[in-house]
Amino acid sequence: MNITLVPMTWDDAVLAGWLALGGGGGAALRYVLDVAVSSRWRRTFPLATFLINVSGSLALGLLVGWYYAGSAGPGWSLAVPVIGTGLLGGYTTFSTASYDTLRLGREGRVGMALAYAVGTMVVTIIAAALGLWLGARWATV
Repeated sequence: MNITLVPMTWDDAVLAGWLALGGGGGAALRYVLDVAVSSRWRRTFPLATFLINVSGSLALGLLVGWYYAGSAGPGWSLAVPVIGTGLLGGYTTFSTASYDTLRLGREGRVGMALAYAVGTMVVTIIAAALGLWLGARWATV
């Protein structure tokens, strides 16, 4: 197997920098929401992570649905990956959801772990689909 490295262009480097800034902003936003929810929610169910992943999936669906409906201006071709991949990629956290599922299982809450894992997948997919639909409708208003 022969692997050929393609040199990065200046535009690629600038985009990577914007993505990193967006990712950092999303991670900071996730931290703020996690602290706000976790300080009020004292139960074992990881509500903060669940809400973060659902809201991030909805937001990504809205963005993509709106963008691909065709009403976005030319400047959005850079903003969409920065917001979608960077900001919302840094905001959502399926690795934490996976960890929370394993933590619940190790604590003997196997039913809650399964419900959390399946529920997170089902609800985030529904949120993304709803976002796509709403984004497409929003673009035509």
